[in-house]
Amino acid sequence: MTLLFSYRSLHKTYGDTPIFEDLSMNIKAGQRQGLIGGNGSGKSTLLKLMAGEDTPDQGDKYIKPLTRMVYLPQEDILDGAKTIEQTLMEGLSREPMDDPERYRRVKRAIGMGGFTDETQLCAHLSGGWKKRLAIIRALTLEPDLLLLDEPTNHLDIDTILWLEGILKNPRFAFVVVSHDRCFLENVCSEIMELGRCYPEGLLAASGGYLHFRDHREKFLEAQARQEEVLSNKMRRESEWLSRGAKARSTKAKYRIDQAEVLRAQLAMVKRMNNRTQRVDIDFDSTRRKTRQLLTCKGIGKSMEGRCLFQDITLKLTPGTRLGLMGKNGSGKTTFMNILENKLSPDTGVLKRVDNLKVAVFDQTRSRLDPETTLKDALSPAGDAVVFQNRSIHIVSWAKRFLFTPDQLTLPIKRLSGGEKARILIANLMAQPADILLLDEPTNDLDIPSLEVLEESLLDFPGAVVIVSHDRFLLDRVTDNILFFDGKGKARLFADYQQCLKAQQKSTKNTPKKQSDKSRSTAKGQRKSSGFSYKHQYELDNMEENILMAESEMERIQKEAETPEAMNDPETLATIYTQLQKAQETVESLYARWEELEALKSLSKQK
Repeated sequence: MTLLFSYRSLHKTYGDTPIFEDLSMNIKAGQRQGLIGGNGSGKSTLLKLMAGEDTPDQGDKYIKPLTRMVYLPQEDILDGAKTIEQTLMEGLSREPMDDPERYRRVKRAIGMGGFTDETQLCAHLSGGWKKRLAIIRALTLEPDLLLLDEPTNHLDIDTILWLEGILKNPRFAFVVVSHDRCFLENVCSEIMELGRCYPEGLLAASGGYLHFRDHREKFLEAQARQEEVLSNKMRRESEWLSRGAKARSTKAKYRIDQAEVLRAQLAMVKRMNNRTQRVDIDFDSTRRKTRQLLTCKGIGKSMEGRCLFQDITLKLTPGTRLGLMGKNGSGKTTFMNILENKLSPDTGVLKRVDNLKVAVFDQTRSRLDPETTLKDALSPAGDAVVFQNRSIHIVSWAKRFLFTPDQLTLPIKRLSGGEKARILIANLMAQPADILLLDEPTNDLDIPSLEVLEESLLDFPGAVVIVSHDRFLLDRVTDNILFFDGKGKARLFADYQQCLKAQQKSTKNTPKKQSDKSRSTAKGQRKSSGFSYKHQYELDNMEENILMAESEMERIQKEAETPEAMNDPETLATIYTQLQKAQETVESLYARWEELEALKSLSKQK
């Protein structure tokens, strides 16, 4: 593949803190790269350096001539006084193109984004729709390389799936910073993690997130074994040196020199292994033995004349782990407020056990005073925190959540979103609870913190109710999903996949899993019946079926570019839904073709 972008020996320092030291990387045409790393590892900084928004201290930067690079930052910069159409037109104002082409791109983007009223002001858009607008505005520039910084943060599941559909098979290369592991698994062809625990400051592997996770685990295990081997070897050399060996011969001098090289290697490996820091999360429970902590029977609630949900019946017992899903504004947070006893239901009965202890994580961070210091936020009562009947000094408590002593005097308003999330988690840990109510706790947390959070929730003996769009966490932690459809109904499902299928949402993840299942079925067939006549018939007709499917996809694409469609945003949105389904059909056929070819090849070997 053609090289689009590269850095060689990149160095960047902020104050006395080195961010990158001799980092090198490549981005090739068509590459779909996920960029991950702990908070403070330099992910956003690297994107800014690539986009020219910041300058390195040192390093050689290469960009293929005529490569169009577009940068989409975390914060959406939109003028609230402008309409959707005006915003898109303004984004193309500096592009050398005629008015018809500009108009065509804008109308196509409006349909792709699913907007039905192009005259709506940006100020009236929700956070998720603002992010959609920012994304399609970037796509109208037709980039060769798109840089996206946390595009899924604070988005509902529908918008995340919409973005996955765009990034699964794009005509451009991209680098995306994200902590959404399902998203990374579904759209990326390579994962790169930044971290000072790696020899070159990064670790990369082809494939999605799950493959990278396995690769990283093996690498870190090998690096730990390397430290053990070097330590044993250094111990033997130290014993030899302690016997008073003198450099009176060339051989002895060489061995002494090699011992110093070994000592430096060991020190470097130890440094890297010690830099694998993680937040220490351990929620405290009251250990209440009551079988039923809270029961809801026929709970319903309306706000501003709109029914959010009705007839919710469920029980929260020790060990219950319930996930809440739905579009933004569908009633999830309202239901959490009812469970917390901040709101009363309009209908139904809610019963709580006496002296029920509830700890709450608030996604709006409203429980944090932006003017207070980190020290007071972590320990308002003094210099110590009582955790599990033990007194812990504030400095040790802060280090548990990856804060340094120097940060204790900083006001909350100067901390990052991830740091604020860790404060709320620390406060939750200091409260023995029967029930944890967690409203979007994964926002702004890095992947290492997410993994520790998952382990802590699995170990918590009380009940957990968690609102999240993190499908990876929901799949691993929750036992059931309560889905709010935004139309007054809330249904209980076994998991998020069942939930999405019931809502008839088209996702890129579903075809992939179906394909994986088909491959698994094919493996079973290989063992039993080999390559049958039915398989051969399917294979003989596969090329024709693919050509027909691709022709249908091209037909829909041309329909989307007609003046009639471009002038009707609602029609254009429908056409793009059809186009997405057609693309999925083509992908499914190609996947099946590969399965049949593999099955035929294996049958011949037998």
